[in-house]
Amino acid sequence: MWVQIKSAPNLMMAEMWKEFFEGEGVPTRILPAGDRLEMSESSSYKIYVSQERVHVIEEVLRKL
Repeated sequence: MWVQIKSAPNLMMAEMWKEFFEGEGVPTRILPAGDRLEMSESSSYKIYVSQERVHVIEEVLRKL
């Protein structure tokens, strides 16, 4: 199961978070927010991580 951990105002920020979390060894997905199915640079996005790894992300974010 995937859990939303962050949201991002645009695709660049969403990809930044994805790379950061995956650098910590946590599989990450980004999906457009709302009802939009297509990805565009100016859309907002939700960042999801595996439910089993949420505790790792919470710890990493606490150290930022």
